[in-house]
Amino acid sequence: MSRVLFLCGEGRTLSPTAAQIFSDRQSVSTDFAGVDRDAQDSLTPDQLDWADLIIVMERRHQTRLNERFGRMLAGKKVVTLDIRDRYTFMEAALIEELLQKAGPRLG
Repeated sequence: MSRVLFLCGEGRTLSPTAAQIFSDRQSVSTDFAGVDRDAQDSLTPDQLDWADLIIVMERRHQTRLNERFGRMLAGKKVVTLDIRDRYTFMEAALIEELLQKAGPRLG
């Protein structure tokens, strides 16, 4: 089973939506967090240890991830989807974009 960690800035909209919509895939286990220091569900080192694949929503989120946890990323696969934070939680357009951009990476 692949362990996929979805990351966004605040951990409120993009990454929780992604984790929820892909959680029903039998070959995938999901989790989510925010990379901002004041995120609602802030990223922990344990989550990084757990993940096989880390999917970030925007390049700025990957930059923050590298700044805060760069040493822990050695050997980890990190993918950026380029999904801007302009959606609400579980918005249909966000789900469609996630399915198009992340879906093929999850098999």
